Amino acid sequence: MTQASGFETTEMSLIHATAIIDKRAKLGANVSVGPYTVIDGDVEIGEGTTIGSHNVITGHTRIGRENRIFHFSSIGEANQDKKYKGEPTRTEIGDRNTFHEFCTIHRGTIQDEGVTRIGDDNWFMAYTHVAHDCRVGSNTIFANNASLAGHAHLGDWAVIGGMSGVHQFVRVGEHVMIGAGSIVTQDVPPYVLVDGNPCVPRGINSVGLKRRGFDDASVSAIKQAYKTLYRSKLGLAEAKAELAKQAAESPILGSFVAFLDKSERGLLR
Repeated sequence: MTQASGFETTEMSLIHATAIIDKRAKLGANVSVGPYTVIDGDVEIGEGTTIGSHNVITGHTRIGRENRIFHFSSIGEANQDKKYKGEPTRTEIGDRNTFHEFCTIHRGTIQDEGVTRIGDDNWFMAYTHVAHDCRVGSNTIFANNASLAGHAHLGDWAVIGGMSGVHQFVRVGEHVMIGAGSIVTQDVPPYVLVDGNPCVPRGINSVGLKRRGFDDASVSAIKQAYKTLYRSKLGLAEAKAELAKQAAESPILGSFVAFLDKSERGLLR
């Protein structure tokens, strides 16, 4: 083992001399761990992941490949649910995620499935928070100070604006855009743009959809679905029936209709 600039190099990883690594931890090839970081517990970190200084990664936590964790974050720590009594719940994070400064990701509880789960290619800006038992898809963006409360679900490609909060048990669909400073207390269907406190629907996330390659026909179908749900003055049951007909002609609406069928907390309307 050799040392250069305070780092100790092995065939497996690059560990700063001041980092503390639990013997139970498993680090893949080419993992880099910066100064004063603590990895404590039954932690697995995939190859190519870089971890900056002054981070704490603990608990039953699994982190995939090629993630970037900057500085001063806490991942896998005991959650803020008063019912939690130290049960061996988990945190699972996929590949190629970026966590900027002061992110907090808390482990799950036995009141749910016992795991907080984050997918791949997500971007977490400074001071963001993912609470216990949350499900975060892939390719999402959390702007500074965006937070998910316990048991919240966030679909793929969703964007949460800065200083926004999603209430516990709320589900946010794929390709949703939540404006800055918003408080989301009910489920938001896919493709919708919302903002405000109280949060209200403003239209579809047309800019985001075009950036992600949705063609004109798909965007037009989504616009029509939005009008049916939010502008037609139909009751929810009637709107869902009409949307099912539209989905038969435009498969892009399948996830929209499925989301409505599974909503338990109530739709943001």
